[in-house]
Amino acid sequence: MNGLWIWLGVAAVVLIVWLLRIGKRNQQADWGNGFLNCLDGLNRLFCKHYHQLKFDELVLPQKGGAILAANHVSGLDPLLMSCACKKPLRYMIATEQYNRPLLRWLYKAMGTIPVDREGAPEKAFYAARKALEEGELITVYPQGRITRPGESVPLKRGVILLADLAEAPIIPVRLSGITGVGKIFPAIFMRSRARLEVGPTIYVSDPKDKVALSELRSFISEQSMPDAEK
Repeated sequence: MNGLWIWLGVAAVVLIVWLLRIGKRNQQADWGNGFLNCLDGLNRLFCKHYHQLKFDELVLPQKGGAILAANHVSGLDPLLMSCACKKPLRYMIATEQYNRPLLRWLYKAMGTIPVDREGAPEKAFYAARKALEEGELITVYPQGRITRPGESVPLKRGVILLADLAEAPIIPVRLSGITGVGKIFPAIFMRSRARLEVGPTIYVSDPKDKVALSELRSFISEQSMPDAEK
């Protein structure tokens, strides 16, 4: 019996080493961390082959940061977006999601920005602004929560204010073809025919730029929605 456990242990180590090597070979974004770089490669394989992801090229600014603003339909969304980008993405997520057991260490290593919506949300806002000014990429979901296709949800105007203060462009992203719509963790394992489309870059002229908000809304939403929440 002890011999069996030894062989199982050896097999597990061999499998892990093999996966890490495959991940390293397929890595495209440099996260500044060897383990995260391996996960980057594995995620790209997972999204392209298991979820059959087809995506438009993300044209990023040569200098400075940018905001990727996308519709939010499932827990699979961040994996798909990371697969489509050749630079690390920092995400803004609710504190209750950030503090999930076993995942907090990963979120922290990835530079995820927790948003305390009932306490001090401005801290996350300033952290995102600082990251943008340092040339990083920030991903936001301006609908504020997971929504189903066709669901009418106004966009949060914070994305416009953030873009104006950081002088960063907004890159609209629309996700579709995801099987696990409305689900968080199950969506990751429900095989999809995912599609990621990229819209024209939006440049904000002032913190209340209604035209920019309308352009963003019209691309990431499937139907007309109110300009923003009051």
